[in-house]
Amino acid sequence: MKFKTIIEPFKIKVVEPIKFTTEQEREEILKKAGYNVFNIPAEDVIIDLLTDSGTNAMSSKQWAGIMDGDESYAGSKSFFRFESVVRKITGFKHIIPVHQGRAAEKILFSIVAGPGKYIPNNTHFDTTRANIEFVGGNAVDLPIPEGIQPDLWHPFKGNMDVERLENFIKEKGPENIPLVMLTVTNNSNGGQPVSMQNIREVREVCDKYGIPLFLDACRFAENAYFIKKREKGYENKTIFEIAREMFSYADGCTMSAKKDAFANIG
Repeated sequence: MKFKTIIEPFKIKVVEPIKFTTEQEREEILKKAGYNVFNIPAEDVIIDLLTDSGTNAMSSKQWAGIMDGDESYAGSKSFFRFESVVRKITGFKHIIPVHQGRAAEKILFSIVAGPGKYIPNNTHFDTTRANIEFVGGNAVDLPIPEGIQPDLWHPFKGNMDVERLENFIKEKGPENIPLVMLTVTNNSNGGQPVSMQNIREVREVCDKYGIPLFLDACRFAENAYFIKKREKGYENKTIFEIAREMFSYADGCTMSAKKDAFANIG
């Protein structure tokens, strides 16, 4: 009988001690925080499931890159390297670096959203919704019906309901919808993937009414992987090829580089 095991193809080189608390101490910490987990100091949390941002172990080359980085006030070689890689993956010409994905959302929606404006999405991430509503806009979720049924199997439960999108555009008027957004993968809906067919169909509706399409691309690589594994015709394509096609249907994107990019900051 053959024995097969799968091990992680990497070595962890950095260890950080974790502070352990007793049950009684945790009860006191919760009471002191008013039972609001956001008020609890991070050092008092043994297992932190609040976010997937910045939780990855960086590679030896990434750590070395920090030492090799160029911190020049302008014209930094680190920026040009970053810019060239992002252009290669997305095909976009204009790249604006920000310190976090929510900052990108803040800039975007401060410009395009506002009172009387509607931003449809398959499902808005919480910071996306907050940045839209902060400027008086309306964040609208249009997931497919299968996407909100946990016990139902569907390969792409992150898809947007295209029929509802078109009806919504007709109801509110395209002049009141500055852009349509697709979150890939659909984080607030359980990290469910979006199919390439769905991205194309949403693009067609946007083109019909002259509305730009943006991606919330935090998990673009993971979404590309699901397309490769689950969507017919993509099984022999590379993740890079699939990602390029995904971005080719979009007019722009916002992204946190603390998820699929495996960086623990920025």
